[in-house]
Amino acid sequence: MAAIAIRSPFDLTGRLALVTGSSRGLGFAMAKALAEAGAAIVLNGRDSAALGNAAADLAEQGHAVRAVAFDVTSRDSINDAIAHIEDEIGPIDILVNNAGMQFRSALEAFPPEKFDQIVSTNLTSVFNVSQPVARQMIARGRGKIINICSLLAELSRPSIAPYAATKGAVANLTRGMAVDWARHGLNVNGIAPGYFATEMNEALLRDEKFNAWIASRTPMGRWGAPEELGGAAIFLASDASRFVNGHILYVDGAFTATV
Repeated sequence: MAAIAIRSPFDLTGRLALVTGSSRGLGFAMAKALAEAGAAIVLNGRDSAALGNAAADLAEQGHAVRAVAFDVTSRDSINDAIAHIEDEIGPIDILVNNAGMQFRSALEAFPPEKFDQIVSTNLTSVFNVSQPVARQMIARGRGKIINICSLLAELSRPSIAPYAATKGAVANLTRGMAVDWARHGLNVNGIAPGYFATEMNEALLRDEKFNAWIASRTPMGRWGAPEELGGAAIFLASDASRFVNGHILYVDGAFTATV
């Protein structure tokens, strides 16, 4: 008697995932995890060379991958790119809004143009990318949107108030998206990473005092590795999370669980 194949609820075979800001760091790590779970991947970034290298890396590992360069702070660029993906590559089943930036400065000296850039990149882009994708998902009656928040949606540190403000807003925008779009068959959730060893945190990684603080402040005693975010992305992108909606999943080594 032939064995009956049972599809795992975490299997993403046949799904297409668009991950913004995915040429490196956490975005690339999540794209790779989704690919390993069976999804075809559309990588995004503004640096064409880095984007090409990231796509080649995934392709060499046998994954189905395309690279689409567009600027998440430009509505025209976004709309053209989403139309291209939907028409030429395939329907977007999974959207991961990961693109983001950081700039550190004392708040009283924070350059206004940098504040505007952080808001545009970290917050406004989530709406601008999600809306045209969600319209397509709504028409199909299904879709998964994952917004990358931060433990700094709940906390802050000196010199990063604007970044923390945007991440707090993204967390609440995530809840609002779920409230509006759940009835159309969409699941919208957020992942809130703690301190991960990525290019964005390179200066902090070189700071011995800060590293000691991370080790003492995080119950797990260390930075997170980018690949450790992959499981959360797979869960929220898959059928395993069908009744999870409007939730912010903290992946922070228990940082926010302790005082």
